[in-house]
Order: sequence, then structure tokens, then C-alpha cells
Amino acid sequence: MQHPFIVGITGGSASGKTTFLRRLLASFSEEEICLISQDNYYHPRESQFVDEQGVTHFDLPTSIDSAAYAADVLSISKGQEVRRPEYTFNNPTAAPTELVFRPAPIVVVEGIFVFHFEEVARLLDLKVFIDAQEHVKVLRRIVRDRDERGYDLEDVLYRYVNHVAPTYDKYIKPYKNDADIIIPNNHHFDRALEVLVSFLKSKVAASAQVQ
Repeated sequence: MQHPFIVGITGGSASGKTTFLRRLLASFSEEEICLISQDNYYHPRESQFVDEQGVTHFDLPTSIDSAAYAADVLSISKGQEVRRPEYTFNNPTAAPTELVFRPAPIVVVEGIFVFHFEEVARLLDLKVFIDAQEHVKVLRRIVRDRDERGYDLEDVLYRYVNHVAPTYDKYIKPYKNDADIIIPNNHHFDRALEVLVSFLKSKVAASAQVQ
């Protein structure tokens, strides 16, 4: 198999990466694209840093097993299938399913630290930064954490001010200018998605011709 085209996608928490990724993946068949998300590489909850208020801090580079993440991206880039248990920190009583990452012409590597981790960043062929204004991200985070994680407003705002925002300023925003494409997502990203899909479709077509 030809070396896949590896796309790194990052952005601040609640910038809209998940929605963007969902629509990006829907534009391709399972044989054409593979997603490897940073979310499945967290260290166990019991080994995560706990702040002075006793709140677990998941928004640090040290929260992620970056070596395993980079190793799996490297393996998939070489055409090797990768298997990994799903990370279930939102539901610690759930039995994790086994995730299977299969080689494909397009590999998407997603997560808030994919540009920060040098061993991952050096494997990327294209860097995409999903951007949004601060007030938009805060509102999205409030809604998401309330609906998906059951956090109350006070808890969400505490985490945002003390964990999320400092992490963005130190570990995410500085890499914005390293991106090949910056996609503003305050309202919608339809045109940008259309352009990226068209470009990646050309990579899939080129891969098929080589085979």
C-alpha cells in the first residue's frame, strides 16, 4: 500500500472538532479514511493529575500516552493494522470495546495536542486548525459537559477557567501559525469542509491509480 496522506486536526476545546470530523468522515468510505483520535490514549484516571481543589485535570499533555499515540500513527503510516481498547473515562464502569485502525489512503490524527507532540507532528502531511472565538467555545463547552458528562454550570466554568483556557494558551494556540489551514468555526464550516474534502478526494484518487 502507498504511504497514506496523514492529516492532523486540532483546535481548542469546544471549537467544533468533533462535528467537523463527523462530517469529514461521512464524505469518505471506511476503506478510504481512518481516524486515530487522541481521546483513546489517556492514561488511566487514577494516574491523572489532581489540582489543589481536588479536581482531576485531563487537559494537560501529560494526561496522554503520547508515545503510544505516536507509535500507533507510525504503524498505520507503514500499512500496519492497529488495535487498541477504547478509553472510557466518561463511564469508568463500562467495558471498553476493541478499536481497530486499518490502513487507508487518508489517515486523520485528531486531538488538542497533535501539534504539540513532536513525535506525532512530524508524521503529519497536512495540519488543520479549527478555530472559534472564546465566548463561542465557552457556550459550547457548557452545553456539552452538561448534556454528556452531567457537570453543573459551576463545575464547567471552574474547569474552563482553571484547566481548559490555560492549556489552550500554552499548548494549543502557539501552534496555530504552524497550521496549513485555519478553519474559522464560529457559525459554520461548510465551505472549508468542501474544499478539504475535494483536496483529500484527489489524494484518494491518486492512491488508487498507483495501486
